[in-house]
This record gives sequence, C-alpha cells and structure tokens, in this order.
Amino acid sequence: MSGGSRTGRVAERLRRAIADGRLVPGERLPPETELAEELAVSRGTLREAMRGLVEEGYLRRRPGAGTFVTQRPVMRNNLERNFGVTRLIETFGLEAGTLERELALEPADAETADALGLAEGDPVNVLRRVRTAEGEPVVYSIDHWSTDLVGDTVVDDQTSIYQVLRDRGLEVHHGVAKLRPCSADAELARQLRTARGALVLEIWQVDFTDREQPLLASREYHLADAFEISVYRRGPGFWEI
Repeated sequence: MSGGSRTGRVAERLRRAIADGRLVPGERLPPETELAEELAVSRGTLREAMRGLVEEGYLRRRPGAGTFVTQRPVMRNNLERNFGVTRLIETFGLEAGTLERELALEPADAETADALGLAEGDPVNVLRRVRTAEGEPVVYSIDHWSTDLVGDTVVDDQTSIYQVLRDRGLEVHHGVAKLRPCSADAELARQLRTARGALVLEIWQVDFTDREQPLLASREYHLADAFEISVYRRGPGFWEI
C-alpha cells in the first residue's frame, strides 16, 4: 500500500467518523501520538491526512489549542464558474436541499428594475429560498425575473428557472457579480439559523444571454464560515505596468 493510499484511507475514516457523529462539531481531536496509535498509522501519515481535511474544511487548527471538528465542511466556490447553489453543494458530495421556499409576484425595486431593463414598479417574479447542505442552512437566495420571460410556467425545485429559460431558447451565457460583506439582520439570522450580526457574504448577480439580454437578477447571502470564495484575476496589461 502506497503512502498516498494510506493517507487517503485515514482521511476517509476521519470523514466517516464526522459524518456518523462519532466526531461532533467543536470536538477537539486527541493528540497526534494517541490518534496515530488508534488508527495504526505513522504520525506523518496522520498529519498529511489531517492537513487535507483542514483544507477541505472538515477540521480547523487553533494554535496552542489543538485541532477541532468544524461545524460544517467549507465549500470552495470559484466565481469563474457560473452555476447554481444546488450544483455547488452537490459538487462537494453533500446533500443539497431547500428549507423554505416562497414564490411571489412583486413590484420591482429600482435596483432590480435597472438590472432587468424594466421600469421601477413593473411586476417581477421573486423566488426566495433557504438553501441547505446536509440539512443545515448555508445560503439565503432571492431570484428575480421578468414575468414576460416565462409566462405562467411553474418554477419549482424540480423544474429550475434555468431549465424553463432553456426550454424557451434563452440560455445564460455569463453573469456579472458584485460581492460585499455584511452583517445578518434579524430576518436573515432567522432564515440562516445564525446569530444576529453574524458575518455573511452578499452576492448580487445579473445573468445575461450572449446578446447581453438580462435574464435573472439574484441576491444570495452566504454564511461566511460555510464558503471560501476564489476569483481568477488576470495580470496587469502592458499600459498598467
């Protein structure tokens, strides 16, 4: 058995212990010597496996205190890739779900109307959802789209708005996102089951066709400790050097 396969097997045993509840969130792992003996592996193999689990977000090191099980694995979201929350969660082998869902017809506020090329007050479909990973809330999303795009077509958790748009020949080509940190107010804290004032990342995104027709305007609130966001940035151009 190679060192790499030993490391992978140890990491998988620890993941399974976390998933089964034998290692619970907030619990400190035993000292390396003790844990390595229990798992019948060298300290080097254990250390490498734990390093990988820290990178995946299952474990967190606290200098001077030890290594602890996190509340949930961190999901790494690369904003270069424009896909939905459900697919992002499933990419990490977690069960994606919806805790609460509300679809309503509402007048567009100024920001939404501007994003979708509408007049303020025009009716838009608004879909509010609490998105979960393994049953735990991680994202509160609010999607807006013009009533002219889909007519009376029903949009539910089995038939996404993206699929409805594709059926009408409207494909999302790209999105433009703006990110900002903010604190959870009372309503957001309730939706995400977190403390009022907790740090969340707000992502405001508008999706377009290849002809720059706006399709969707979405606002998502991501729990800060559930995600790690990465963005590809090009180097400076010649005239900026």
